Amino acid sequence: MDKKIRFGLIGIGAQGGAYAGFLTGKGGFAGMPVPPTPPHCALGALCDTDPAKEAMCKEKYPEIPFYKDWKDMVNSGNVDAVITTVPHYLHTEIAIYCLEHGMNVLVEKPAGVYAKAVREMNECAAAHPDVAFGIMFNQRTNKLYQKVKELVASGELGQIRRSNWIINSWWRPDSYYRQSDWRATWGGEGGGVLVNQAPHQLDLWQWICGVPNKVFAKCMYGSHRDIIVENDVTIVTEYPNGATGSFVTCTHDPNGTDRLEIDLDNGKIVVEGSKTATVYRLKKSEDEMNATMSMMEVSRLTSGNAAGADGMFTVDTFENTDGWGYQHTTVMEDFAMHILEGTPLLAPGSDGINGVNLANATLLSSWLGKEVENPVDEDLYLAELNKRIAEEGKFPTR
Repeated sequence: MDKKIRFGLIGIGAQGGAYAGFLTGKGGFAGMPVPPTPPHCALGALCDTDPAKEAMCKEKYPEIPFYKDWKDMVNSGNVDAVITTVPHYLHTEIAIYCLEHGMNVLVEKPAGVYAKAVREMNECAAAHPDVAFGIMFNQRTNKLYQKVKELVASGELGQIRRSNWIINSWWRPDSYYRQSDWRATWGGEGGGVLVNQAPHQLDLWQWICGVPNKVFAKCMYGSHRDIIVENDVTIVTEYPNGATGSFVTCTHDPNGTDRLEIDLDNGKIVVEGSKTATVYRLKKSEDEMNATMSMMEVSRLTSGNAAGADGMFTVDTFENTDGWGYQHTTVMEDFAMHILEGTPLLAPGSDGINGVNLANATLLSSWLGKEVENPVDEDLYLAELNKRIAEEGKFPTR
């Protein structure tokens, strides 16, 4: 099959510029190898309001149509799908317009800033089921996390009891936040680490472990940085089956940690650096050990190395070797094949609301100083967010 989906890129900043490189084989993320161009994808058009970006695009991609108005591009006939590499508040506005005009849309993460807008986007997508709607959750292409999800979903290790993710490998200096006026602002970006760096892990955590129904959080705002949004976050969650979870992230740790632990009835899964997973399979379930083992047996099993292969559990490891750029192009190819052949999407756009709900609930819990329900109270969250936008005084409230 030779047909290609022509992608239009709205916003040619660092992300959009990299995507243009991916789709043409002319570049990608700085310092990263350029992956092969996805076979059923092509660059159809470029769009940005910045004259400097226009000049750059016309020099680097002279054969590609350029637009200053994204609506003109959507209606041009030059593209079959668009990707929204724009500030977060614009994701839902652009997606709804595309859906209503029959244009396939792949939304960048996060799906939006506040759950009310994302829900309205999802409702619009549901009303237009013939239009493809996806989200750039490129970490779902990670074969390691796919295998972890399959293992958890299989029930082999029983039910999840507790999960913990420490993802502090997002170090960002003040120079990062000064790159654009909208960054690290309530009115321009809608928050900090929860809407910028951590959405991938918030998605993976819920994709694998399920959606929590209660959230309690402690957020630090401008921790060791000259910003006013959250950049140091600790979340504690509860799930309908009684399981608990925690999620810790920040942007001021240059020696950052990325470690996911999932405790289950019959074992444990530990993922280090999103690259290596270790699976501990109990020889007897924890319930059975709890009911039958004497303290003498416990002492013998937990002393020295006896708790390993000859004791309570067996150990299995597996690794992931996917490249960073390959993950993004895999989502593009997956989206293209969904349009061309109707194959199921790895990351349906409607899934984006889960991460937004959790991020909103986290901030709301921090602002109110108490545990909150998830999904979040949409109107209360938006009211509290608008208070902070008004205090900031740089952008209009929503």
